[in-house]
Amino acid sequence: MKPLRIAYVINSAEGGGAAFPVPAIAQVLRDGGAVVRVFALTARDGRALPAMTAAGLEPAVRDGGLRDHWAAVRWLADELREWGATHVWTSLSRATILGLLIGPRLGLPVICWQHNAYLNSWNRRLMRLLQSRAALWVGDSASVTALTRARLKVSDDRLMTWPIFAADPMQPVATAWRIGEPLRLASLGRLHPNKGYDVLIAALIRLTQNGFVPPCPIHVTIAGEGAERGRLEELARGCRLAKIALPGFVDRPKDFLAEQHLYLQPSRSEGFCIAAHEAMVAGLPVLASTIGELPYSVEDGVTGCLTPPGDVEALAARLAKLLSNPADLHRMGEAAKLKIGARYSRDGFRQAGAAIMKKIAGPSV
Repeated sequence: MKPLRIAYVINSAEGGGAAFPVPAIAQVLRDGGAVVRVFALTARDGRALPAMTAAGLEPAVRDGGLRDHWAAVRWLADELREWGATHVWTSLSRATILGLLIGPRLGLPVICWQHNAYLNSWNRRLMRLLQSRAALWVGDSASVTALTRARLKVSDDRLMTWPIFAADPMQPVATAWRIGEPLRLASLGRLHPNKGYDVLIAALIRLTQNGFVPPCPIHVTIAGEGAERGRLEELARGCRLAKIALPGFVDRPKDFLAEQHLYLQPSRSEGFCIAAHEAMVAGLPVLASTIGELPYSVEDGVTGCLTPPGDVEALAARLAKLLSNPADLHRMGEAAKLKIGARYSRDGFRQAGAAIMKKIAGPSV
């Protein structure tokens, strides 16, 4: 039997999000007997490319933008034919829609891996219209699988779950806060309205307005890039409670997390949220919004705290509680590390991927 040739189609080679785990995902597919190559519809910042290249995925990157969809269709169809793909594996909305348009026309089964907890109305309508063209839908978490079932009306026989995250047992671990040092709070993510960093800054300002006095200096670092930089820098200048830094993209996120005491994820929308889970593996408690997979992973009051998305008052109240008792943060972080390490083990990651491969190729895989 000839090996499966899986064309792994992604929206872009931008760093972060669903792109960084691609080498680990592809390795599981390879272990199942497949040949895998990555096809990116656009480069954007290209930060995910070095890891894909190092993994031997020979990424093909289209020289195009975000809205030239018909040009992207023609490029992808030509690439799939030339490479001799037997299956199309898609990730994120644009890649999924294009894959569902092209794959069946070329006689190729399409596997759609869903990461988005929230879709815009146009993409939702298109995916629902095209959903029957997919051989299989895969949710990257239990919450996204449930949403895919509900909003796209995918039947259970064509729906599986493969969590996108595997805990790294060798990941550096944070140390406990000590009296006399600043309390370090951080977040990793694009500087985009969906991440809710404006809500975070507003909550920090609200604490000062409410008369809150922290027991030690507070340093907040928001690591990432994006169009919101100017606006967030302006908002940060109005915050007297904490020193807020926006250093841009960090090259070693796991080392960065190990230097913190509390992780913040005040997002308005989120899917699985790899960064928050990496923070918990690093032994950090997480203060997060009740969206996506986060309320299933963050145990309120035990491994962190939860607040409604966009609620400045609720976020300020939770921050006040956590900042008032910095010595308790390490205990909560240790509980988070144990919980996430057990739930998202590397063995579990491989087993879930192997089950997907068996579904795709049959019981002989």
